[in-house]
Amino acid sequence: MDLYLQFGFGMMGHCCRLVEQWGGGTVILSPRDLEPEQLPRLSSEVTRLAGGSVLLDPQLYLPHSDHERLHRHVYWPRDYETTTFWQPPALAQFVSSLVRLNLSLQTREFIVPGLLTSEVDDIWVSSQRVIIEEVASRDTGLPLLSTIALTADAVRSQDLISSILEASEACPVSGYYIVLEHPNGDYLVKDPVWVANVLDLTAGLKLRGSKVVLGYCNHQMLVAACTKVDAIASGTWMNVRSFPADKFRAPYEDEHKQRATWYYCPQALSEYKLPFLDMANRRGLLDSMAPPAEMDSRYATTLFSGVQPTASGFGESAAFRHYLHCLRQQALSSVKDSFDETQTHHEEVLTRAFSLTSSLRSSGVRGDSRDFNEIIDVNFSALADLNSTRGPILRRRWASL
Repeated sequence: MDLYLQFGFGMMGHCCRLVEQWGGGTVILSPRDLEPEQLPRLSSEVTRLAGGSVLLDPQLYLPHSDHERLHRHVYWPRDYETTTFWQPPALAQFVSSLVRLNLSLQTREFIVPGLLTSEVDDIWVSSQRVIIEEVASRDTGLPLLSTIALTADAVRSQDLISSILEASEACPVSGYYIVLEHPNGDYLVKDPVWVANVLDLTAGLKLRGSKVVLGYCNHQMLVAACTKVDAIASGTWMNVRSFPADKFRAPYEDEHKQRATWYYCPQALSEYKLPFLDMANRRGLLDSMAPPAEMDSRYATTLFSGVQPTASGFGESAAFRHYLHCLRQQALSSVKDSFDETQTHHEEVLTRAFSLTSSLRSSGVRGDSRDFNEIIDVNFSALADLNSTRGPILRRRWASL
């Protein structure tokens, strides 16, 4: 499983630096966070790097959105009306503009836009179908990824997940770009049914031979490797590690204004503010929080150099790059040769994280809303459900997925 970079506010330098460091990587461009003139500039900078590639997320989740930056892009529909947009010539004009933009940016695949939905009704299915057909009728030469964007309540509905899988059976695309709203705006999802249904959806699509990219993810979605998802995408701020639909409306109060530096401890699947690393240092536990050698990006070295963490100079930029580097290493090692080996790997990761977080918490080292200790059972529960429902067929088909 790969890690794509989900572009967000202030990520231009991070994307280029990490793609260069990794010797390759894919950046999902965000019109919401880039001016029209910045899109080709960043695309050119990334694709010039060895192994660098880009995708464009059209972000048509809320077409009535009044977000100022989205409206600056030439493809964005003006005066969107449901009754006219999905008919020619409006739809043809929109798709033509989007095709030209993708080709000018040299995207590797074409993300076909899709509306955010809370239900799978005839209107939503029809809108998905007609825009896919319109894009497919163009000679882009690019594989198509259809967007599936769901509200939190929709993800919780097993009937709705089944309806999506049924509606996608004859879909003429290579794969799917899936973005899912978290319940209650949570960063780490506390609802095992939500996580279980994500795995059921991705497993169902993978078993059809489709490529699956999960957008707007954090490390909780490493578990999607158990359905052999092709890639998860993540970024710097919380609003590119989860999918808050409100960020595509205006006004929206970005959490990047609430600046705090967090250290990601990959073996704990948790993030900690620096004063709690001071506490870990005080209790003789800091070394247990250092990244394993295979995940050491050197971005966090200063935290474990013997200096008190809050005085170490570890800042926001290093924290972001450290997180994404560790997450990429975890993603790349998350799929094993068989379904059982993959599931065992993730259960062992969860077990080790529970042991370490429990030890840290008992000594006063806590990760606040980013502490994975209480989330571990959520992922265990979702894995058990996957094993029961999709396990037999995933075991048989694993090598071909």
